[in-house]
Order: sequence, then structure tokens, then C-alpha cells
Amino acid sequence: VQLQASGGGSVQSGESLRLSCVASGIDFNTNGMGWYRQAPGKQRDLVAIISYLGNTKYADSVKGRFTISRDTAKNTVYLQMNNLEPEDTAVYYCNSQIRVLRGEGWGQGTLVTVSS
Repeated sequence: VQLQASGGGSVQSGESLRLSCVASGIDFNTNGMGWYRQAPGKQRDLVAIISYLGNTKYADSVKGRFTISRDTAKNTVYLQMNNLEPEDTAVYYCNSQIRVLRGEGWGQGTLVTVSS
């Protein structure tokens, strides 16, 4: 399995970013995927998940601002982030839900920095 996140950057409050994550070796038809983030000095937290059926759930802090989606043919999961806030500053990672539950590895994340 290889997880490669991209699309991060430095933006101002209120701006948008779209993150992408290519998840090689994970079948999206049978695995739910999630975006997670880790702010400096904090633990890694769940941001959004999309089930293998396409159902989505979000952390309360990002509801109404972030949208998770996927392209099964490209094995890619996306995170559209609108109206970004400084509190969204973190390294963002993707992973499958089952790999997270099993404590399996993480790929390279992508850094998002939001300034006020």
C-alpha cells in the first residue's frame, strides 16, 4: 500500500484548498477512506470519512466547510476545504479506516498552513 497526499500550501483565512490522495493497493469498493490531520504538538485526528458505499461523515469543526469525495477509477480521495481558518493548520493524511484501526502505516502527508 502506498498513500501519497498532495495539494497543501499556505493560504489566508477564508481561502480554499483541494487536497488529493492517491491510495495505491487499496480497493475503494470495499474500503472506507478518511482524511486525518495532525497539528503541531497535537495528536492526529479524524477530519472526514467516506465509506465504501460513498456515505460521508465529518468532524464537527469542519462540517459545512470541507467535502470529502473519491474517484474509484483513479484510486484517489479528495478533500475540498473552503473557508479555511488558522485552526485548520496541520499536516493532512489519508488512510483507509481499517488500516487506521489496525495501527498500520501512514503515507506522506501534505502541510496546510492558514494565516489570519
